Amino acid sequence: MKKLVLAVIDGLTPEALEQGLAEGRLPALGALREAGTYTRATTTFPSVTPVCLTSIATGAHPDVHHIPHLVWYHRGEERLIEYGSSFSAMRAVGARRALQDTIFNMNHAHLSRDATTVFEAVEDGGRVPAAINFTCYRGRTRHPIRLPHLARRNRWYEAAYGPRRFFFFNLFESDVTGAPLAVRSRLEGSIDDYAARVGSWLVTRDGFDFLVFYLPDYDYVSHLEGPDAAVHALERSDRAVARLMEAAGGFDEFLERYAVLVCSDHGQTSVERLWRLQEAYPDAAREHVLAAASNRAGMVYRLPGCLVEARDLAERLDGHPAADVVLFREDGEAVARREREELRFAPGPDGWRLGGDTALLDTELYPNGLERAWRALACPNAGDVLVSAAPGYEFADLAGRHHAGGGSHGSLLVGDSTVPLVAAGFDEPPLPPDPGITDLGPVALKHLGVQVPQSMSARIATARA
Repeated sequence: MKKLVLAVIDGLTPEALEQGLAEGRLPALGALREAGTYTRATTTFPSVTPVCLTSIATGAHPDVHHIPHLVWYHRGEERLIEYGSSFSAMRAVGARRALQDTIFNMNHAHLSRDATTVFEAVEDGGRVPAAINFTCYRGRTRHPIRLPHLARRNRWYEAAYGPRRFFFFNLFESDVTGAPLAVRSRLEGSIDDYAARVGSWLVTRDGFDFLVFYLPDYDYVSHLEGPDAAVHALERSDRAVARLMEAAGGFDEFLERYAVLVCSDHGQTSVERLWRLQEAYPDAAREHVLAAASNRAGMVYRLPGCLVEARDLAERLDGHPAADVVLFREDGEAVARREREELRFAPGPDGWRLGGDTALLDTELYPNGLERAWRALACPNAGDVLVSAAPGYEFADLAGRHHAGGGSHGSLLVGDSTVPLVAAGFDEPPLPPDPGITDLGPVALKHLGVQVPQSMSARIATARA
């Protein structure tokens, strides 16, 4: 049985991959495409990196893993959590606390204990998991931080639990590889270069059974320049994948040893217009309401003492061009509002129970929209009202930062929600029909002969009907 590499190119759209392949600019990815299969898959909602990477790692949506957004309100601790919408947004909530939340608490406090990660399952199955720079990393092996003085000074944890072979932006390194500093220059691809060096070191030593090879630099450039102008950054991601092949002795030798999945965590679309979600709630302090937003998704929370119902908060977004779909729960059902029309829905024994405008979450515009909306609303850390941005709009973060003029993601819409998926080196096609990113963990475990945990098999049977 072959070992497995899961390469995740953050923010990669199917259109960008297909353009790069058609122009012959991606030789490594092109070789994998020719040797295997290619399809499009659907991500989760909100389609932002912490939620999406956690869905890949846990094989589940936010209702299971409990990571609701890039920025969210922690009801138990009565404070905002900010995972890095921007450096300014992290400073707005307290930079030290934001770093602690992003690096440690997301995995060790916020991620549900009822969700098993693929790294935990692989190690429980007696095999060796590995991860490079993957932000949802929870595993079974204790790794001391390489900068303990920093952890003590900021009251951080001095160790993290991750996969057996664990490399995380130079903060955690289970082995000495000689790789350079990861964050030298993101614009020039230094993080992907770090990943390529570590990945080559691991392949040379055949040091894993399962590797998550995470490449985020394309997403960084796409945010700045827009997804249609970032293929040059994708070429660097392709070179990082090529270096794994070279470390194995070449493409053929690489596929003799490894099966490969290449995917993205979310899509990305161009944004030209900006809106602050907080503008819809000018009396938020008096009404005990909190609005938090980032990229192309937002959440509105009813705080203790709030007398305003979720429906009223949702209806206040009527007529705002930046708000496309607004979601809330009422009487045990999910409610989606768009252009003052409503769809009510809930899973039933024979399919989705639907009422109202049944075309409101049309699958062509909102792929797997019913399941993704239902799961997002069922996350215990989510807001009482969820907002998916309209085409071309982005919501400013806590510090007013944005990507207008570049690219962004987060909404339920197809451009933000669709990712490319290449599979190569498998004896049989490994992917189910109409795949989602939550299928990647179960596919990897089945390939490795490891039992799939129950938390990864919670798909709503009627979701794709």
